[in-house]
Amino acid sequence: MDEALKGRIESEARLFERRSAACIEALKLVQHENGWVDDDSIREIATLLDMTPAEVDSVATFYNLICRKPTGRHIIRICSSVTCWMMGYEALVARLGVEPGQTTADGRFTLLQNQCLGACDHAPVLMIDDDLYCDVEPEHLDDILAKYE
Repeated sequence: MDEALKGRIESEARLFERRSAACIEALKLVQHENGWVDDDSIREIATLLDMTPAEVDSVATFYNLICRKPTGRHIIRICSSVTCWMMGYEALVARLGVEPGQTTADGRFTLLQNQCLGACDHAPVLMIDDDLYCDVEPEHLDDILAKYE
């Protein structure tokens, strides 16, 4: 982890009474920088925030927006709630051509299931990086993916 990233984590930690309260923000900063959070980063975050590596890892593995293994350049989170399932989840997964947990052969996208993205009235729903897409139809998926080169 470079000094600039450590500095940003330190700035976050100063905003809280307890340094450990900045753990999620630190994990998000590392992931934004590296694409995922590796074991070395877990240890460094632990040192910076006066936590144990096990405590940081427990936060990282609980929080479903943190990736603990390498991913594609973009993360697709597809809602797998019952509403999205009924409205076309399977057709979207089939159109993407990879199973949840897999990365496309070109390394562009990693597909992850997400239990709920909070837009049940617009199912099926998926999120690419920080962008939410509602009422997604399989025939429009290629146009959506084309935005992420």
